[in-house]
Amino acid sequence: MRHAKSDWSDGKLSDFERGLKKRGFKDLKTIGSYMSLQNIKPDLILSSPALRAQITADYLADKIGYSGKVHYMNELYNTRPETLLNTLTLQEDNYNKIFIVGHNPALTELANFLVKDNIGKFPTLGVLKLHLNIQSWNNISEQCGNVDFFIYPKQFRYYMPKQIRTTLPRDNISKD
Repeated sequence: MRHAKSDWSDGKLSDFERGLKKRGFKDLKTIGSYMSLQNIKPDLILSSPALRAQITADYLADKIGYSGKVHYMNELYNTRPETLLNTLTLQEDNYNKIFIVGHNPALTELANFLVKDNIGKFPTLGVLKLHLNIQSWNNISEQCGNVDFFIYPKQFRYYMPKQIRTTLPRDNISKD
């Protein structure tokens, strides 16, 4: 998944220190509610240590009831898709579901390496769930995966299922 919408308003902050915009927090609530309702829960969360990625990973971990530790890895910030791939191949096989919270363009390039279909561009807070046809993380190879789903906040802009609306605080629900 890609981090939520980041805040560029403070020019004094480095790219690494940027937090989230108000819209990013709103989108986190929507996507978090969806993931919670769908009982989407990983065995392991790996995240870039950039502030916007940390906020995203921590919020979603809490919202979906993830009880493990979020692992912040410098290798996942400002990286290449090969590094993301190598990070996955080094994981222990007792993990069946791994979340990576990171950045573009590396996420988009990794996704397009793993699946036959072209993903296009990962939008902010895009969540791509892949099923990898592998027996071990070190067996990852080109086009070894299939897309289970690909969600992102704009899909919920005009229609938000009642189940998600009821999990959001009333003051954050808009009829727009």
